Amino acid sequence: MRDKKEFYSILTEIWDRDVSEYTRLIGDFDFTRYVLKLIQVNPDQLDKPALFIVRVPQIIAGFPPHLFNTPVRRTAIEDYLTRKIADQIESIAHYDEEGISRRRLSIAVPGQKVLPRTSLMITDEYVEARVYVLLPQQNGMISGQSVKDIFFEELPEVVNASLVYSNVDEAELEEFVDLMEDADKARQLLPTLGLVSLVAENSLVARLNNTDYPDYDDVTPVSIDEKLMTEVEVPNSGSIKGMGIPAGITLILGDAYSGRTALMNAIAAGVYNHIPGDGRELIVTVPDAVSVPADAGRCVQKVDVSPFIRELPGTEKPEQYTSNEADPCSAQAASVIEALEVGAKVLLFDESSSSPSLLTRDSRLEHVLPNASEKILPLSLQARKIADELGVSIVVAGSSSVAEFIPIADTILRIDNSRVTDVTNDAKSLDIPQLEQSSEPVNVTSIAERNRWIIPSSIDPSMSHLDQVIDTPDMKIMQFGRSTIDLGALTQLADKHQTTTIGLILYYAKLRYMDEGMPIRDVLDMVDRDLSSEGLECLTRDLRGDMARPRRFEIAAALNRLDTLRISHID
Repeated sequence: MRDKKEFYSILTEIWDRDVSEYTRLIGDFDFTRYVLKLIQVNPDQLDKPALFIVRVPQIIAGFPPHLFNTPVRRTAIEDYLTRKIADQIESIAHYDEEGISRRRLSIAVPGQKVLPRTSLMITDEYVEARVYVLLPQQNGMISGQSVKDIFFEELPEVVNASLVYSNVDEAELEEFVDLMEDADKARQLLPTLGLVSLVAENSLVARLNNTDYPDYDDVTPVSIDEKLMTEVEVPNSGSIKGMGIPAGITLILGDAYSGRTALMNAIAAGVYNHIPGDGRELIVTVPDAVSVPADAGRCVQKVDVSPFIRELPGTEKPEQYTSNEADPCSAQAASVIEALEVGAKVLLFDESSSSPSLLTRDSRLEHVLPNASEKILPLSLQARKIADELGVSIVVAGSSSVAEFIPIADTILRIDNSRVTDVTNDAKSLDIPQLEQSSEPVNVTSIAERNRWIIPSSIDPSMSHLDQVIDTPDMKIMQFGRSTIDLGALTQLADKHQTTTIGLILYYAKLRYMDEGMPIRDVLDMVDRDLSSEGLECLTRDLRGDMARPRRFEIAAALNRLDTLRISHID
């Protein structure tokens, strides 16, 4: 293996030469305290950063094995160290005369959620970080001094400050890893306690301007009535005390300014672990919970929406509903069936993001709208059957359009000024009649078990002469070949890197498992198996540092919103 002296010698030789000379840096170089590796560089695309691998032997790094001796603890420390690298890169960033940060080093920065990623890997033998470097050039020539500064000043400073145990805040790291383990353990225990979610007391759920970041101007904690309190024992903190959302049907009543929507968003986000200081770090939800909004205008391909919609305009059959631009009610009905198709065990609905027609039907209007009961069977009519026959829990939150859920709900909560109380008995005393189904009942069990088979050629990420064009300008938009997939309604997406990975998964699944047609559920089962056994590395032939593992539900949601998707048949 070549050493850093040879690296420096190459730099000296290519100083101020054509950028094609950057290819001479490809290979492994021993920098004494770490190994630097460049696998490939494209001189024609120097506007994009090149990926460098930095591997620090554990004899130098010195991270104690107990910090990564389980999968959840390993994910936690990898996430923590990724953030430390990002912070250190920011601290040494150069600023131009306009005060704009000019970073020549970068790493895939995580958001508020902690996920398995490819930005960093820790083992008993080494710590490996995948750092991107924007190689300096000016007018097609190598900027030698800038390259020297990157590799002999900036990068060593980042590595020393972030990837050596004695130089990080040991107490902070220990607390970070322990918190992730506690949250994960609490999530695992929820089913044994008959719960689908736990909201720790004094959690802060308000977010800043529709982002995923805490709103520190609104620090009103969630207050929970003592009668709702439960405790979950965890390995490091002893116990987590908070409100348990039980399995079954739960109704949460609250107006638009009560904190209801923020609470529902926090429950939906509880499928992931959150960093310390997020405010939601001890709100945990079972991993197969899916938030289902009305995504008006989305495309739908052969989804059986007959449990909710019995009659569609024209000759369209509800059993194989297809649309390039679904109306809000049909779109949300399709999303419910799609979530059940791939294994959702908890469905979350909030009035503010739902179609009123899908949620409920006002029984007082039956005499003036007699045909409505024949066309749409709202969730309030079908929820009990879904919960009892499928074992799927449902959480519905709202105010003006959810009264019809009161007769069928197992638990009814009220939130007012972020304080949650149990009002089940009071609400039941209102004696609101339960909706009755006038038409022939639908067998929801058989519908949830049905499989839609993908036509492989409809999954095509190619464009022009390129086999694969997958781009994510932001978390909610994905370019997949010639198609643009709008993921704006998927509130449980974690960050842009997860969206990128979903695109790679769709391509991977097509290449590996779609030589011929296959059910969506089976494809996701095999992808889950591969990711669990082989890791994210199995998705691409090239090393990447910008992947984050998504859930099967967001993969399915993206697939179902791909406008080229075609379904051959349903069995």
